[in-house]
Amino acid sequence: GSRVQLTADSMFLYAKDLYYWRTDLPDYATFNPRQYTDNDKELFAISQIAINPQTQKAYEFRDGLSPKYSYIDYGLKGGKKSSLKADLNGNADDFGFSAIFYSQTDLRVKYVYPNSPADKAGLTRGCRITSVNGQSDVSYTPSNLTFLNNAFFGDNPSIDIKFINLSGESKTATVTRTTYTENPILYTHVFTVGTKKVGYFVFNSFTNNVSAAIDAAFADFAAKGATEVVVDLRYNGGGYVSTAKQIVNLLAPTAQNGNTMFTYYYNDYLQKLTADQRKNSILTHQPNLDASGNLQLSSNSINKKYFTLADLNYSSTDASNIEKFSKSGSLNVSRVYFLVSGSTASASELTINSLKPVTDVKLIGTTTYGKPVGFFPIHINDFDLYIPEFETKNQQNVGGYYAGLTVDKEAFEDPTKNWGDSTETLLNYALSYAKTGAFTLLPLKTGSSSQQSVKLAAKLSPQELKVASFALDQNAFQGMVRDRK
Repeated sequence: GSRVQLTADSMFLYAKDLYYWRTDLPDYATFNPRQYTDNDKELFAISQIAINPQTQKAYEFRDGLSPKYSYIDYGLKGGKKSSLKADLNGNADDFGFSAIFYSQTDLRVKYVYPNSPADKAGLTRGCRITSVNGQSDVSYTPSNLTFLNNAFFGDNPSIDIKFINLSGESKTATVTRTTYTENPILYTHVFTVGTKKVGYFVFNSFTNNVSAAIDAAFADFAAKGATEVVVDLRYNGGGYVSTAKQIVNLLAPTAQNGNTMFTYYYNDYLQKLTADQRKNSILTHQPNLDASGNLQLSSNSINKKYFTLADLNYSSTDASNIEKFSKSGSLNVSRVYFLVSGSTASASELTINSLKPVTDVKLIGTTTYGKPVGFFPIHINDFDLYIPEFETKNQQNVGGYYAGLTVDKEAFEDPTKNWGDSTETLLNYALSYAKTGAFTLLPLKTGSSSQQSVKLAAKLSPQELKVASFALDQNAFQGMVRDRK
């Protein structure tokens, strides 16, 4: 066959071994992978086969156009941009910000990465964008979403933005794309609420380059006497499991040391692989690389040269697939609040689900994305294929939150406020609960001024917000990546 046909074969055959819902996939002849000449179309077809009996829709149903979980990372090969545009190692090459609609006619800066081009140009969360590349109509319409998407995430080296900052001043900035180190810690602070100290940690992605900074932030909370912590994951679509474990261990009680944090579950075929199946498996063609991307040489491997995915133990009872609590740091908290939204996914949900059985957890915002499954890459030809390969469940064997994690207090955010503004709705609910034990908004001190709120009638519908959020945050990663050693 041609390279295109062989690639189509490989995608399907790897899915037949590794896909979490492999038993739902038909045989090779029935699926006929060579009918697809487009990799993305084939992946979409694979992803829509397994049906969730609770919804009667595919586990991976999202919008009828793309899978909810699976994707292909092309890098920059073949003129296609990677689905994983924001490098989870912290390497970024973009403008460093995202936008969000507060109303039909009110476009705001959603977040800005520290030391990014947008940060250096003076943009902050809450700024109102009034013009992009000379176009003053930036209201919510399908054509404008396309225009803004191309402006913010296209190939253009710079963009011209007019905006009104949080002090009410009109500003103009040219933001030029450049490489920078992405810092997903957007804000930290310790609030005094009545007699309590409450730490506030805004975290935007589970990258693997901020381990020391995370430890330092939580050490600062401990030094300042924080007994409760607000973890803001409203835009955090996930990332590395290792970073999620780090945050869980910083927040977990010492009494949980040695107890199960969560367990990885692979499909039945992988869990019961025999020696002969391993030797003859397609998985022998997938080297199990180390953290630096190098072969792990070993004469004890199946091929007697280096480890591959065929050498790994996929049993849920094996110690390698059971993560244990190991308390780190000196912070001891009695309650953790998570600020969440429909963009809160994967490693974020894993963090929440792991802590729920062991400490008092409150969720504020809207139902999360719903991704209890994760993956590691499968390299095919010139791209990496990511498909759900495992599910995680906490120490109470709770997982399966495909419809998302529900909240204790439903509330909608106020993107006209900067991080740390205690009048911002989601943060206010957390601080008020810390003070009163109830979700009642309090007249707390504000950390920044803001623009006048728009009328409720001009607000976007939940579906419009969802569409706009996806279109205007193309750098957001939604996934849970496991390093297999």
